[in-house]
Amino acid sequence: MELPHIGKNCGFSSCNQLDFLPFECDGCGLTFCLEHRSRESHMCTAVSTSLPAEYSGEKSYSCCIDGCSKRELTPILCNHCMLNFCLNHRVQEDHKCVKLPEKKPEVSKTSQHVQNILEQRANKPLSQPRFTNPKSIQLAAKVKLMKMKGVAVGDQGIPQSERIFFNIVLPKSSSKPSVPMFFSKCWTVGRVIDKIADKLNITNTNNAGSDKKLRLFHADTGCLMPVSSSVAEVMDNTDNLVYNGSSLILEHVPDDTNVLPGVEKYKK
Repeated sequence: MELPHIGKNCGFSSCNQLDFLPFECDGCGLTFCLEHRSRESHMCTAVSTSLPAEYSGEKSYSCCIDGCSKRELTPILCNHCMLNFCLNHRVQEDHKCVKLPEKKPEVSKTSQHVQNILEQRANKPLSQPRFTNPKSIQLAAKVKLMKMKGVAVGDQGIPQSERIFFNIVLPKSSSKPSVPMFFSKCWTVGRVIDKIADKLNITNTNNAGSDKKLRLFHADTGCLMPVSSSVAEVMDNTDNLVYNGSSLILEHVPDDTNVLPGVEKYKK
């Protein structure tokens, strides 16, 4: 016994199979059998017309980094090499800008600077700041880490295994208290600075050719965190005394500043 009013024929021209449980394509609106229900299998016209129009004309701008397929709705030009990049590669260090000055031997000076600080503090009375040795600094970081884990702000997309927590002390020009934040240990210090500035609405002219740059310094030693190094690289160097939970000072300084003076005057 035939049931002519049950089911529909597949809309794919070379199939036309009668299917009792047909599927309607949400793209072209036609009906198809199980085999041809996906847009790719029936060469949906909605797919072929929408894909070419996704990035047309001046709607988006591609990144100049080889292998990067990201595009932005507005051009992001590097003021130094004048090439266009995506948000992830806009910092000079991240796109290895040809105009980037040769890296200064910042890290090599850190150990000697810390030693000088410790020697100076060793000769001062007990009324001076209590952090007089690396172990004290490391212990203080552990205590702060336990307090900030539940309240720190940051990019929720960062995997838990990559998260590193810092207490960010804001520039002297800001009246706000320090802010606990977390970042990816894979990020460069330059990217961390950009994230802090964006999140806390702090003026950032690092890519605008300004005389002063926004930089991060160790809150106890005042040593500069090199912008081109990753957070993991900075922490792996034990001379830097940077730990998970450390306090870092964000400040606008001349580009050749390697040590921030007067760190004791900041609100930590």
